Amino acid sequence: MQAIVAAPDTHAGFRVTGLPDPTPGPGQVLVEVRHVGVNAGEIRHLDVWPAGAVLGHDAAGHVVRGAIDGSGPREGDPVVAFGPGAWARLAVFDVDSVAVVSAAVDLAELAVLPTVGLTALRTLRTSGPLLGRRVLITGASGGVGRVAVQLARLGGAYVVAVVGSPARGAGLTDLGADEVVVGLDAIIDPVDVVLETVGGAHLVAAWGLLAPGGVLHSIGWASGEPAVLPVNSTFRPGAARTLRSFGDATAPGSDLGLLADLVARGALRAPIGWRGSWQRLDEAADALRERRVAGKVLLDLD
Repeated sequence: MQAIVAAPDTHAGFRVTGLPDPTPGPGQVLVEVRHVGVNAGEIRHLDVWPAGAVLGHDAAGHVVRGAIDGSGPREGDPVVAFGPGAWARLAVFDVDSVAVVSAAVDLAELAVLPTVGLTALRTLRTSGPLLGRRVLITGASGGVGRVAVQLARLGGAYVVAVVGSPARGAGLTDLGADEVVVGLDAIIDPVDVVLETVGGAHLVAAWGLLAPGGVLHSIGWASGEPAVLPVNSTFRPGAARTLRSFGDATAPGSDLGLLADLVARGALRAPIGWRGSWQRLDEAADALRERRVAGKVLLDLD
């Protein structure tokens, strides 16, 4: 089979090459992948993968071999999947990392959802009830941001979407943002929940906007810059504010099914900002590095 693998000896950092077909273990399924999603972080951090490792985490396709223990989806089922080694014509996933989806849903849309959808969904879920609360989302033009705007609105929140330029704010109001602002300086009223994807000074400024009892989720660090909190900035009268990390991607199958159902019902739009053949990954990677993609990259395994 063909796959996209890490190639640290090349300028791009990856290559398409032939590999033996993978063999699923107990509790795993073999999926014929039709579409994959590319996350900006995967492109920024290609150097963490060993040479020859199959890249990627997000995929959609059809099961070609069910689990030998009889669990999970069956042969022929359309699925959306999350797990390492997704950018290949054949990929192995744990049965609790896939969700069977309606045949009426376009698999291409679902392929971009796993990483960003799980991040947005699980982060907002741990924030408690959202009805009537002010939710601030930084980096809102990205894949996580676009999904988070929609899910927060579905939860009844007042959504403030923060972007880096007016152009990057296009379409966010249609997705459910009540306010779209460039940078944090214009925000005056405190917020109850922050989904922070930029890091550095942005995180520090967002922390200063938290209302008593509020929570800031640090779920990305696109800036690559350190965050330095001013002296005593962690003290304020009133209910304690919280800074939380995120990294829980365990057993994502049920949440993938929820996200797919929202897409099927028209309640969630997939954040596709660039689409093309997987043979054009070099072009897509450049677009991500140069921040020319609003949302996610979708690759078709043609």
